[in-house]
Amino acid sequence: MYLWLKALHIIAVIAWMAGLLYLPRLFVYHAAAKPGSDASETFKAMERRLLNFIMNPAMALTWIFGIVLVLQGQWIGATWFHIKFALVIALSAAHVLLSHWVVEFSFDRNRHTQKFYRIVNEIPTVLMIAIVLLAVLKPF
Repeated sequence: MYLWLKALHIIAVIAWMAGLLYLPRLFVYHAAAKPGSDASETFKAMERRLLNFIMNPAMALTWIFGIVLVLQGQWIGATWFHIKFALVIALSAAHVLLSHWVVEFSFDRNRHTQKFYRIVNEIPTVLMIAIVLLAVLKPF
């Protein structure tokens, strides 16, 4: 059963990461679109659907399967897990921040530049690399 849970966890993580990497890219293009334009309205729909139909469910499943794996694998006391857990919380905080920006864009209240979103786009990547290395190598 553990391997099935691990497979489902990985599938959920892949879907969640796809959204975390794609949504800031949409923001880059949306920031360049004139508020109220057809392009802006299209980006609003894309951002909302990505968040509500892919990212939110994938994050929830990632957390659910991850918690079950930690309990079954008895990883709760491992140092590598504590670090990984902190990084997953940071990744979840990034998700919440991106969700906030989806709402801001929906009301045409973007306050950031394309360059800002290009930089933000790198944060989930860095966190993902560290999380994967910790989960696979279990160095501590």
